[in-house]
Amino acid sequence: MHLVQTPPPRSRPDPILRLDAVESLTGIKKSTIYALMKRGAFPLCVHITPRCVGWPESWIAKWLEDRKTPANDKQGAPGAAAAGEGVKP
Repeated sequence: MHLVQTPPPRSRPDPILRLDAVESLTGIKKSTIYALMKRGAFPLCVHITPRCVGWPESWIAKWLEDRKTPANDKQGAPGAAAAGEGVKP
């Protein structure tokens, strides 16, 4: 009787996203991304080559996940009214 051992699953490498992909995923433009990076409010980019940068996909995914709030949450966007508030019949 032969036992077959399957190798452990390989973890997928974390792809590096270029600026256009980060802009598309976040909805934030280049100048805002770099301003947020400077303030420490956005993941820093990594150098792929001396003149080419990108962001690990997992860093952007985590950054986005940390910012999710329900659309009807009173704590959502600043100045957002709760459902039904400020609506005249």
